[in-house]
Amino acid sequence: MSSYARVIHYATSVLCSNKGSMVLLQLHRKVLQRFDITEDDFWYIVKKCPRFLVVRNIEQTDEWGTDCTIVAKTSLRLCRNYTKQECPNCPELHLCKYFVYGNCRYGKGRKPCKFSHDVRSEHNYPLLRECTLHELHEEELFLLLLQNDPTLLPEVCSHYNKGSGPHGACTFRGSCTKVHMCMHFVQGDCMFGHKCKRQHVIDQHGRRMLEERGLSGDIVHDLPFIYQNIYQLTTPAPQVPREHIAEIPRPVIRTGEEKTEICLHFIRRNCRFQDQCIRVHFNLPYKWEVFDGTCWRDLRRMEDIERAYCDPRNTHSLGSRPVDFLSMTRESEPVRRQSTVSTVMKPAHYILTTEWRWYYKGDHENWIEYGQPDDKQRVTSVSSRDLEEAYLADSLAEVTVMKGHRQYYLSFQDMYQRNPKHNTKRRVRRRPRFVSVTEVENKTAR
Repeated sequence: MSSYARVIHYATSVLCSNKGSMVLLQLHRKVLQRFDITEDDFWYIVKKCPRFLVVRNIEQTDEWGTDCTIVAKTSLRLCRNYTKQECPNCPELHLCKYFVYGNCRYGKGRKPCKFSHDVRSEHNYPLLRECTLHELHEEELFLLLLQNDPTLLPEVCSHYNKGSGPHGACTFRGSCTKVHMCMHFVQGDCMFGHKCKRQHVIDQHGRRMLEERGLSGDIVHDLPFIYQNIYQLTTPAPQVPREHIAEIPRPVIRTGEEKTEICLHFIRRNCRFQDQCIRVHFNLPYKWEVFDGTCWRDLRRMEDIERAYCDPRNTHSLGSRPVDFLSMTRESEPVRRQSTVSTVMKPAHYILTTEWRWYYKGDHENWIEYGQPDDKQRVTSVSSRDLEEAYLADSLAEVTVMKGHRQYYLSFQDMYQRNPKHNTKRRVRRRPRFVSVTEVENKTAR
């Protein structure tokens, strides 16, 4: 996915500027205006990238891409404890909720709001960068949060959708604090259309209630579409038919056949396949490349970039043109790292395999490797090797981690470790053990 970082960002921006979701074909046509990417490659990206949810439409069509809708996703949330000032080392955004709603009364007057309106603050910007959302416009980011953060919008009233009368079975009637809207419209299967007796838009009462909560008129106007997206994002149903999954092709590099794994035998100077080898021939177990718009070319000072990348504290390499390790770009150019096979996939006697290490963020801005003691000598129940084996088996899985008497859930998809009891999260990073050029030369000489 790192090679397509610019495509992913632009597709996210397009989705958020179009009420958070689009038909696959329409989204591809928009992206084509900026990037030369085939249907197969684009389909691979939206299916594999956790930024997007692929939803199968009810109506079938013959034209490619019109039977699927793409919904924008994010795991980022607004911090619920920010207003209480009780969240040190918080992995969530510190922003004024009414600023996100587009209607903070303090932000418009002389008296400044005591809560942040700065998405690029010292606290917020690293979080946005971690999720590669730092280049979105504020309006796009806010829509993405509204349809993904369950704490920001009121629910659709279930009682309104039962019984008869203008308020259904809702006993609160005009004083209800939930949204009165047709649930079948939200689910996308209302058979009555504009003749439905339930609301498919926000009525005058709903608008007044929502504006009193602080939501701007523009957001209220788009809420019916946002609620449809929320329903899709929170419905645990299979989104893409089985027969489509088998059709997902792997994208190929335009300059020739794609090779992603460095050949262990070539490093030891004994690959018998030579030019016919299906793996990358390089003299190191890692290779950093940048795409210049035409082809992939080697980055200079490769060992220095690798040394920086192996330290989980680093989000960038050094130098005047640093590599961004979170978005895998250098300025606007995609960057990729190729490497030898993971150590867990080969017997112990294989040399120069890539030893991946897994880290979680500690309480003091430090990074602690799984299986190693923290500052209180507590050790997690799983090691880096355990996590690497689980990750290679299923990169979208969620793993249970114990530390002392506390239980956590580690999501490979979001790269966060979550405490279900307190609903707090810690960032997780997967970085390789650093191997210097000297170490490679010594091992191959033996």
